[in-house]
Amino acid sequence: MRNPFRPLMGEAVFAVQHGSWRDDYRKQVAELHSPKRHSHVAIAEVEGTIAGYVAWNVVPDRKKGEVKILAVSAQHRRHHVGTALCEHAFDQMRAFGAEVVEIGTGGDQFHAPARALYESLDCTPHPRTVYFRQL
Repeated sequence: MRNPFRPLMGEAVFAVQHGSWRDDYRKQVAELHSPKRHSHVAIAEVEGTIAGYVAWNVVPDRKKGEVKILAVSAQHRRHHVGTALCEHAFDQMRAFGAEVVEIGTGGDQFHAPARALYESLDCTPHPRTVYFRQL
């Protein structure tokens, strides 16, 4: 898998910010499910194959949920797997008292399908700009 951030950031910034992204994902995935911390994971399966997963958490005092990561395998994209995973997570967040959900993605072309999915789920984008500079 080619990382889409490398050409956008340049080699020096990429190495510091995302250089070990595979290891970062391995660590993040292992820590996603922790019901004591109101963090949960759901997996979508299609014909005995993992098609994707979603991880979310809820902050009950703030009545807020957040989708931490949504991943759908390439062969299952455009088959409503992402929609089903998000709707499942939203339902679970509501059950824990969340009234608002935060879900984010990149603003680059690689993440355009994710933005389209979130907007189809009636999520409203709020602009945010992050700057990097090599020193």
